[in-house]
Amino acid sequence: MKIIHQQQSLTVYQSALYMTNSIVIETPELVLIVDPNWLPQEVEKLRHHADWVLGDRELYVLFTHSDYDHIIGYGAFPTAKVIASRQLHNQPEQVKQAILEEIRQFDDDYYVVRPYPIVYPQVDIMIEEDGHVLEVGSTRLTFYLAPGHTNDGLITVVDPLGIVIAGDYLSDIEFPYMYHSSTEYMRTLLKADQIIKAHNPQLLIPGHGNVTADQLEMEQRRLTAEDYIVRMRQAVSNNDQIVMYSLIADCPFPRNMRRYHEHNKRLLEEEITFTKIHDSTLPL
Repeated sequence: MKIIHQQQSLTVYQSALYMTNSIVIETPELVLIVDPNWLPQEVEKLRHHADWVLGDRELYVLFTHSDYDHIIGYGAFPTAKVIASRQLHNQPEQVKQAILEEIRQFDDDYYVVRPYPIVYPQVDIMIEEDGHVLEVGSTRLTFYLAPGHTNDGLITVVDPLGIVIAGDYLSDIEFPYMYHSSTEYMRTLLKADQIIKAHNPQLLIPGHGNVTADQLEMEQRRLTAEDYIVRMRQAVSNNDQIVMYSLIADCPFPRNMRRYHEHNKRLLEEEITFTKIHDSTLPL
């Protein structure tokens, strides 16, 4: 696990896997760990960092969403207060077990042994609405619901540091991975635009890829994601295979990313079919 960005009060670690970011934020009142992941040694590094700097401050862990790679390190922080959306907390039991099974399958595939339990997060502070604020001394966390990638995402603004924690949105290496809803994903991108304009952040940290302090780049990432969804939806609707696969012609890691593109195709096909059926049943 390497450090890809460091400044006073902030360290962004990046896993060797999927360029997945974990964050350690230190303020006078708290230490906040975001999405501790992937490998046991990487999670241990985060835990040691937290232990080293914690002192008499409170320890919090924030989960941006419930994808297994983002909750995989939860068991290493048993004393932390957990922040997540109410949707993450309220996932049906079968969904929670399926997420845990993904972790077990990953560990089995690569003979990984973890020195902490594989468990689903128990949420202490549940975020239910946009603009929910958690103030701990001079530290102010403002949360926004961010469904689309999954149904339980959060975007978080950390003040006075001026940081936006975007979860699996606004990446510079991934096109939109839509597991939940393309419509909700678009709404979250529009919300991200409003968040950036309202908070004027100094730094954006995505779940995968590189951080940026350039607000023009933040906007370009958002527009690029919107463009992908609009063009992909149109290509699927027209069954235009040429356009469909031209959208990922220049993507990095093409052998892997093609799988996520195919998943987007299936999700959009289902959404388009549902819309056609629903519209056909409306009274004239």
